Amino acid sequence: MFGTVKRVKTILIGVLLIGSGTSPAWARFQIPPPCKNSFSIQQEQTEGAKVAAEVFKQMPVLPDSSPVSQYVRQLGAKLVAVTPGYRWPFNFHVVASDEINAFALPGGAMFVNLGAIRAAETESQLAGVMAHELSHVVMRHSTCNLTKQQSLGTWAALGQLGAAIALGNGALGSLATQGIGMAAGLGFLRMSRDYEKQADLLGTDILYDAGFDPRGLPQFFETIQAKYGEGGAQIFSDHPNPGNRMEYVNAEIASLPRKPNPTVTSAAFKNARELATKEKAYTAKEMESGAWKQTGRYALVAGGPAQTIPAGGDARAGQAGAGGPARLSRAALGLEDRLIFYNGKTFSMSYPESWRKGEGQNGSVAFVPPEGASQAGIAYGAIVDSARFQTAVASASDLAQATTAISTQMSQQNEGMKVVGSIGNITVNGRSADTIELRGRSPLSNGGATVAERDLLVAVARPDGAVSYVVFVAPEPDYDILKPLFTSMLQSFRVR
Repeated sequence: MFGTVKRVKTILIGVLLIGSGTSPAWARFQIPPPCKNSFSIQQEQTEGAKVAAEVFKQMPVLPDSSPVSQYVRQLGAKLVAVTPGYRWPFNFHVVASDEINAFALPGGAMFVNLGAIRAAETESQLAGVMAHELSHVVMRHSTCNLTKQQSLGTWAALGQLGAAIALGNGALGSLATQGIGMAAGLGFLRMSRDYEKQADLLGTDILYDAGFDPRGLPQFFETIQAKYGEGGAQIFSDHPNPGNRMEYVNAEIASLPRKPNPTVTSAAFKNARELATKEKAYTAKEMESGAWKQTGRYALVAGGPAQTIPAGGDARAGQAGAGGPARLSRAALGLEDRLIFYNGKTFSMSYPESWRKGEGQNGSVAFVPPEGASQAGIAYGAIVDSARFQTAVASASDLAQATTAISTQMSQQNEGMKVVGSIGNITVNGRSADTIELRGRSPLSNGGATVAERDLLVAVARPDGAVSYVVFVAPEPDYDILKPLFTSMLQSFRVR
């Protein structure tokens, strides 16, 4: 159903700072040659940011204004200042999870659980975990994992996520996340023992160069292992012990010139840790239930707590509900715009001149009005994608089955979405097409209440036996206003 990502070779260069009277920044560990990677650096940053948006939707992330978040961000900045190689746009966040863990996404977004902050006994221990995660990003381990998975015939790639993961709970959000998803535990972040060893060694050096006691990194793992055992904390699932972690990390530390008075802990750490113990930390089951979303205390998007549109207010002047797009005025919908032509690989269609076009690497395309979409999802617009089945779609019966399969997948993978009514048959530019309506939850929020979403799925059989389909999306209150425009866009739709 989805296309492939072009393979691009990217070289990371570790910088050696060697001068008269100055010790090398990297005493022994040398960053290994770049692993086989299908993703360019720009792709990694762009698609990683979209995965981060999904984390904000599915995990209780403390707002950036939280004192604990501010401390972690400041600590991260100290480490980034001495991190070698490409200058990734690192950013740091705290998840209100009781699991002892941390993870960094492709491109540089790092999430540290409250459980990890509570478990660390010193600042150097917490900094060690974060330096370890920075190292995975520097050496691009996540996208190397995805590249390996692709070579094994498993589709679990950022290209897929990038195509539509940011669509959230709207029309196609979960179609793009099949086989991966947050429920799967962000499997591409689970590292091999070789990658873990590399991150341990580079992380130790980053910790050292940032002025911290490098023993903090092995101490953290030792502390957690002694308290919970190898299988008792989530961090050991995502960060497997290569078998002799303490031995090779201590050998790396021994190779580093001894520094007087390295930082072990600080008053700022002690204060942040105390605040972290007072924060509500959710269990995995509580997080999955989603009850935290109703509290209004968590980020949902980076930068602040969820805000809602005042009832009856002009959403363009307000904030998007739960971090999502705001309800648009009639003027903002582009109803009177001139339609302009889009010519894609497998279809063509016209859309309003003021609308924005977003192209997925798999050939999917989204057309949305300005401010009609955000990290929380698409609230207004049209999404065009394609599906190919085991047998060619060559008859009316085949097309009906394909339409049912697509709509069923949408309803199953988008919480609260349901098929409404039965399949209808129309003609789109001389080709038979099936239509069906779905109702779900819009990314919008009005006065704290959920806004209903209305979607129209139109599936058209292509000459090559595949199916191209369009999903028109709008909040229920605005669907009838947009219906004439949707009809005009559909009348222009052609497959080939």
